[in-house]
Amino acid sequence: MRVVIAPDSYKGSIAAKDAAEAIADGWRAVRPQDELRCLPMADGGEGTLDVIEATTPDAQQIATRVLGPAGPTMAGWLLLPDGTAVVELAVTSGLPLLPQPDPLGAHTFGFGQQLAAAATHPQVRRIVAALGGSASTDGGAGALTALGARFLGAGHLRLPLGGSHLVDLTGIDVSRMIPPPPDGVEVLVDVDAPLLGPAGSAAAFAPQKGAAADEVQLLERGLQTLRDVVGEEGNAPGSGAAGGTAFGLSALWGGRLVKGSEALARLTCLDELAERADLVVTGEGRLDAQSFHGKVVGRVSLAAKPTTPLWAVVGQAAPEARSQIAEVVALEDLAGTAQEAMANPARWLRQAGMRLAERAGTNTDDAWEVE
Repeated sequence: MRVVIAPDSYKGSIAAKDAAEAIADGWRAVRPQDELRCLPMADGGEGTLDVIEATTPDAQQIATRVLGPAGPTMAGWLLLPDGTAVVELAVTSGLPLLPQPDPLGAHTFGFGQQLAAAATHPQVRRIVAALGGSASTDGGAGALTALGARFLGAGHLRLPLGGSHLVDLTGIDVSRMIPPPPDGVEVLVDVDAPLLGPAGSAAAFAPQKGAAADEVQLLERGLQTLRDVVGEEGNAPGSGAAGGTAFGLSALWGGRLVKGSEALARLTCLDELAERADLVVTGEGRLDAQSFHGKVVGRVSLAAKPTTPLWAVVGQAAPEARSQIAEVVALEDLAGTAQEAMANPARWLRQAGMRLAERAGTNTDDAWEVE
């Protein structure tokens, strides 16, 4: 039997690569004769860099010194054999990098430094920029500043970094910006949020970054000012991703917004591998109705043939979502509590792999090969 194991990360618990390997270990303990392909996945947010590195032979990690939200740090980006650079916002400008949230002062400057390093690298033909997990709501102003843009306020003076200063924006000078690479920039988004409004970047996500109600309003006004100065609406789905960074990169650097789960499926050859599988196993922290809308589980379900069973290993499962997958094992049920499952994820993922293997059907012998 050929089995593709393609989980997302289990947020706050275990990375996708480690999760896939734990499920595979459990499966092999019961069915050692089966051929397993571990294919860790991501939705374009946190963990994207690790997933692509794990699934791309000869990917080269390149370290860059950047200014993160808490000060200078070293962060890596990937150079793939085909000239694609993969840069992840979370590793340079992510919320976990701050000792405590700074919703007004946090910025994306370090992310822009990595984009600049990739754009000027002689081997880079295009950039894949993975958004998600940001500490800031600066509309990408920090990143664009690192790329050479000048965000100006009264007296034609440069604005300080941080989303709170966007309310003072009067103009943007892009004449000295580093150009994107020849084949352009794909901006991977893991949400459908627009830039503004009740479902937008500030209202929906700034509270998760520590913003109080009055700070959310200030950040919203700043993004409105940015929109007005740029002269674009910001209504495209995903424009609000990463504190509006998606909007900034799209409007001022020509970035093309792409659903992250779709891009990762392409980069990891998910469709080709799932097409030849006898069984596909996916997973994530919580299975619910949203899992099938732009998330990894939903994209993996589309990759599996109608005749190929789709099974899932999840942290928790909402009752209404279980019916959309043939077999669901919830780690919460195996471990007894969600807290135990999160504390020892590899142990319970291995148990889940064993449980699924015991339910597996007959064996087939064709070898893997992806053209």
